[in-house]
Amino acid sequence: MADQADTYDAMANGADTMPQIGLITQYVKDMSFENPNAPAVFQWQAQPNIDVQFNIGADQVAEDVHEVALKIDVKAVTENGTAFAVELVYAGLFGVRNVPEDQIQPFMLAEAPRLIFPFARRVLADAVRDGGFPPLLLDPIDFNALYVQQAQARAQINEAPAGNA
Repeated sequence: MADQADTYDAMANGADTMPQIGLITQYVKDMSFENPNAPAVFQWQAQPNIDVQFNIGADQVAEDVHEVALKIDVKAVTENGTAFAVELVYAGLFGVRNVPEDQIQPFMLAEAPRLIFPFARRVLADAVRDGGFPPLLLDPIDFNALYVQQAQARAQINEAPAGNA
């Protein structure tokens, strides 16, 4: 009860101590679309194999501002060659105040990408469509599960006994 009363007192006195995270803006940071075999590619009959790679980066850009960048690389290849290649870096700026330090990284690498991914997905689909191909609609990604998997893998590596020399 005392903690709750302290919180109410702090808020009544104008203190801003509640954790807050908000999306400030989102934007295309970098984008490249290549159609290296046009116009011949539009005569190819084979379905391309599509390889999708993604990476997440997070940086603190100001005292209470973090940038989360979602990098998506897509390459469509057939036996005839590359149909198209797209590189997209889609980013968002997040304002962060009064959040414990140990909670910032999980948010920036799991929740923030989940928030900006639908917009990056649309930009990518539009770029592929504008390049003369059917829109490429990426499946949703469970960024939280990926973050947990990577955290567990790091923990296992750190717990592994050192090799005997």
